[in-house]
Amino acid sequence: MSDSLAEAVRTRARALLSTARFGQFVGVGAVGATVDNVVLILLVEATFLGPVVAKVLSWELGIAVIFAINERWTFSEYGEVGLGPLARRFLRSNVVRFGGFLVTLAVLTLLVRRYAIWYVMANVVGIGVGFFVNYTCESLYTWQVHQD
Repeated sequence: MSDSLAEAVRTRARALLSTARFGQFVGVGAVGATVDNVVLILLVEATFLGPVVAKVLSWELGIAVIFAINERWTFSEYGEVGLGPLARRFLRSNVVRFGGFLVTLAVLTLLVRRYAIWYVMANVVGIGVGFFVNYTCESLYTWQVHQD
């Protein structure tokens, strides 16, 4: 591995190992997971939607809440100021989190359909699995914390 590639890897690893930022990300994720689960329960119990379709809707609302808090708190010192850069970060965040969402949705679907796990518990497990994908990609791609 060349020195520049090795240094790039070290720089990104150091950026990801910020315990303060990781703690904030966990806290924000807990808020987002709460929004996601409350909306999921409401949609499944109060409408004709099943858990998979309801998950798609609850996920996007949770992502919007998470993005807003992360933008103002967790990653407030990163990224350009202005409506254009903010819109680009929101779009990147949705693209990045879509990977985490696919992981979460796959876990939820597998646990509900194959193992008859209660959909809320399956969702919580899926969120936990997708968390690390989201943290890594949001830190390095959306807010680019390794470039401070």
